[in-house]
Amino acid sequence: MKKALVLGAGGFIGHHMVNRIKGEGFWVRGVDLKYPEFSETKADDFVIGDLRDPKFCRYVIDQGFDEVYQLAADMGGAGYVFTGDNDADIMHNSAMINLNVLNACYKRNIKRIFYSSSACIYPEYNQMDPESPKTSEDSAYPAQPDSEYGWEKLFSERLYLAYHRNYGMKVRIARYHNIYGPEGAWCDGREKVPAALCRKVAMAKIKGEGFIEVWGDGKQTRSFLYINDCIDATLLLMRSDWTGPVNIGSEEMVSIDELAHLVMGIAGVNLDIRHIDGPQGVRGRTSDNRLIYKMLGWMPKFSLREGLKKTYLWIESKVNNQFA
Repeated sequence: MKKALVLGAGGFIGHHMVNRIKGEGFWVRGVDLKYPEFSETKADDFVIGDLRDPKFCRYVIDQGFDEVYQLAADMGGAGYVFTGDNDADIMHNSAMINLNVLNACYKRNIKRIFYSSSACIYPEYNQMDPESPKTSEDSAYPAQPDSEYGWEKLFSERLYLAYHRNYGMKVRIARYHNIYGPEGAWCDGREKVPAALCRKVAMAKIKGEGFIEVWGDGKQTRSFLYINDCIDATLLLMRSDWTGPVNIGSEEMVSIDELAHLVMGIAGVNLDIRHIDGPQGVRGRTSDNRLIYKMLGWMPKFSLREGLKKTYLWIESKVNNQFA
């Protein structure tokens, strides 16, 4: 039986990853500071602990694994990443995790490891126009990410690539673009914009309010990838002969106001949008999927509306439970 290690298995993407590869017949160990919040893990072994501690890393990476998925990071949505209040923690915590994990894997002669980077590594100067952002993989340099989160991700990409070159590790690197779906953060301050808007619309609906609030002018653009598509693309990359880095995202770009109206349509309500001050990040960002299609033949299966419907219904049920 093949063995897989999922680091960050208590988080949104990690929890879905455990469920998928467990369904493929792997023996799976999950590791995180916490258990998954919304449903039971399917991991054969789930270890609670802090990957910033090198001793703990050596404890959980105690054998050979056929596949290691490094999804653990200190992260969140715009309200966590772009305020500046959490920069030191974000950089220190995530860098320590990656340094420890790579060293422990190297000493166990583990060859195949996936690292989840982020679209936040792309230069801010290429994402000032909301209508035509540039995020091709070769545009990452000269580097100028819009946040310390992005700078740490870019450093860690280089760290993994150095282990690939120097030690022959089969590293795989993906730059995730706004992954969303059920069982993700939706009300703890770390939620991303699809979950935040789903929550706001659901709460306005149940309270009978006629408006929601949106940070900024609503004209900033993004694309969003449904979790099932993210897992599909990650597994395809992991089991290929290609290192990356590569974008894993959607090219279906919308403004934040358009996203809000999509959610309203799914909810069956018509609400006013009130724009307020708040952290926003770059003006425009979408995934450029030309390289992943060329190398792996991958493209998303879920439209934004399909994924949002599944996400909204899940979040609406949580909101309804709060007010039951």
